[in-house]
Amino acid sequence: MTFQFILSCLYFFLPAYFVNIVPPLIKESRFFQFLDKPIDFNKNFLGKPILGSHKSWRGAIFGIIIGFLIIFSQKLFYQFSAIQKISFLDYQRINIYLFAFLMSFGAVFGDLLFAFIKRRLGLEPGASFLPFDQINYVIGAFLFLQLFLKFNFMAWFTLLVLTFFLHIVGNYLGYSLGLHKAKW
Repeated sequence: MTFQFILSCLYFFLPAYFVNIVPPLIKESRFFQFLDKPIDFNKNFLGKPILGSHKSWRGAIFGIIIGFLIIFSQKLFYQFSAIQKISFLDYQRINIYLFAFLMSFGAVFGDLLFAFIKRRLGLEPGASFLPFDQINYVIGAFLFLQLFLKFNFMAWFTLLVLTFFLHIVGNYLGYSLGLHKAKW
């Protein structure tokens, strides 16, 4: 595995990283508070919250919007040869709207899916759920994108491993800055 391959994996998945970063940041910003409503409408399933009140429309919507913006930026930067060398995709030839939707929505879906699973297991929001807290959005993006791209297994495996460690470092920084309540 070369440095360029790792860089290509990170560049490819950059939109999903931003999708995952945005919800806690937008929550702290206090912007668009009218969207700060639980996605599950505070409903229960089998006596437990479906997702929990911390999964808001604001976080999901802005995560997806940022994912789209990052992907459109990648398409814009694709004109440069240095970006072409590290890109797995030809951003000029793919259906950019479909790709942006699948990547962004898939990352949000992965987070929500594992929040649902955590609630079924009786885990509170913020409780550790290793390794899924760190890689849920990789799994979600994989589920949505794999049908569209038939992407390299080694790239997905690399993303799972890299994301696990990057997520731990990022969350620890977020915790240190007061953006996260948990270190993981």
